[in-house]
Amino acid sequence: MVYVFLAEGFEEVEALAPVDLLRRAGVNVITAGVGSKQVTGSHGITIEADTVAQNLDIQGLEAIVLPGGLPGTLNLEASQEVSAMVDHCARQGVLIAAICAAPSILGHKGLLKGKEATAAPSFQKELEGAALSDDYVCLSGNILTGRGMGVATQFGLRLVELLVSREKAQELENAIQWKK
Repeated sequence: MVYVFLAEGFEEVEALAPVDLLRRAGVNVITAGVGSKQVTGSHGITIEADTVAQNLDIQGLEAIVLPGGLPGTLNLEASQEVSAMVDHCARQGVLIAAICAAPSILGHKGLLKGKEATAAPSFQKELEGAALSDDYVCLSGNILTGRGMGVATQFGLRLVELLVSREKAQELENAIQWKK
């Protein structure tokens, strides 16, 4: 199971592209609203999440996804439920995926020390202890980071590769006509 957290002001494409691709690959994905099931993104698109963050269970958890966006990233970071889930994943070696501004949350928690990571250029200074990667999507240990909305599909395909298989990711690349 994969949890994708949606906080007020989240970046819509960074959240929904991975959700779409993972669901196409057959992965059980649950969107979790922070504070409410109805969450409005940074561009005024309101989404009804599958559940709220306080109802999540860690049993069978394979990964969490933290989309960026402002003030979405700040709202994710302020959430006790999100913070506890990030801490659990870090302790257990569960995959943590964060894109755009959201890798800053991991930097502030000290989870990027000794790892390669990337983020939106204006947030790279927040990746405390990380070696900055020139890649648009970067995997280091159990942490996957991405630069921003323009690479949300690449980020989602990498999640499919990690959670299902490279073959499934390639199959989806062909099906959606995505070209690097």
